[in-house]
Amino acid sequence: MKIIKLLLFNTLIISSVLSCGNKTKENTIKNTVETQTPPNIVFILSDDQSWTDYSFMGDQNIETPRIDKFASESLTFTKGYVPTPLCSPSLATIITGLYPKDHGILGNDKVYERGNIRGKERAEAYKPVISAFEKQTTLPDMLKEKGYLSFQTGKWWHGNHKIGGFDYGMTHGDPKRGGRHGDYGLEIGRKGLDTISNYVDLALKEKKPFFLWYAPFLPHRPHNPPQHLFEKYKKKTDSEHLAKYWAMIEWFDETCGQLFDLIEDKGLTENTLFVYVCDNGWRQNPDKSGYMSDSKRAPYDMGIRTPIMYKWAGEIKPKMDTKTVVSSIDMIPTVLDVLDIEKPENLPGVSVLNKETLDKREGIFGEVYAHDFDTVENSMFYNMAIFPPYKIIVPDPVRKAKEKIQLFNIDEDPFEKNNLAESHPEIVKDLQGKIAAFRAE
Repeated sequence: MKIIKLLLFNTLIISSVLSCGNKTKENTIKNTVETQTPPNIVFILSDDQSWTDYSFMGDQNIETPRIDKFASESLTFTKGYVPTPLCSPSLATIITGLYPKDHGILGNDKVYERGNIRGKERAEAYKPVISAFEKQTTLPDMLKEKGYLSFQTGKWWHGNHKIGGFDYGMTHGDPKRGGRHGDYGLEIGRKGLDTISNYVDLALKEKKPFFLWYAPFLPHRPHNPPQHLFEKYKKKTDSEHLAKYWAMIEWFDETCGQLFDLIEDKGLTENTLFVYVCDNGWRQNPDKSGYMSDSKRAPYDMGIRTPIMYKWAGEIKPKMDTKTVVSSIDMIPTVLDVLDIEKPENLPGVSVLNKETLDKREGIFGEVYAHDFDTVENSMFYNMAIFPPYKIIVPDPVRKAKEKIQLFNIDEDPFEKNNLAESHPEIVKDLQGKIAAFRAE
């Protein structure tokens, strides 16, 4: 049920939180002075990009200078995950804090018969999905308690932006006008950031903190980068498709820089919490315009792993964490922790700023369903469990009957080449039990 109760925001005192016995945050958040307004919150969401495809993650070809700088200024987790390797359900997790099995968005489209009327059949089939999703409590709903204005730009799959609790947004969601996964919202970044500037000005005028959803259609196809970037990367590879993809990533990086500069120019950087994640992975096929089968829509790390970063200048201590496993399910609990809002009991994630709680968590889960989905029971492809150093991939016995269980030591084998399932049956049994308990929750 939507949270509609609005409360006046009193002074947020981060330093008092730290002094009240919560020593678990002392290694992450610096002591602060009393602030008069809660921080603005900006979610930056990359679209179809592998966890390896950043220069700060070790790529030798792609240049991402603005994201690299951002990562150096953030609490950066290099072993971040999204629970599913497809954009719509992954984004639904980010905005609700729930796993797909709980928020109900399992794929990009509801099963429907494709007819001659473009989009109509899909729209009709998807109506009950939107109606059900509207009943979910989203981060914009939760932030109303603190008086936030929420703005949507970029990818959005679930009808009008207001379905997600946003006050203002670029996505109308009308299928008769091309509404499916963002419509006008998909212009953000690719055609500048003027809309975001206007939204921020509105928040300043109304003297309210804001939540911004920046989910540009980048580096997602169409891979049509600016010519100067394409020419730059053509010199690094014989594959036109790789060159275009790499150029798209630097284009996305440039737009992130423009966003950081916009916030800085308005004098808001010091009181803005930035959070970064990618919705799902992508490994570019060098021979054609498309992705390799072990990335998008696949249960492997090339499909679900992503760096996840939190930056709040002067408040969150920068750190490059290369060991701790975190998930996009943690983004909302972390924001709520910063704002001293009680986390709803149904949220499975934890605040990454609470080191004690984070260290106690043994693992996280993942799910892969059909692109055109129906129910959890008849659309399941894979279940995954990540309990470091092991990750298990369990294929559905009906829809993936010919596939075997796979077990990987992802610390030693990050690209999942060596299946350990047969040699470690006790670990397989243990992780299967954990998945069964997760499914029953």
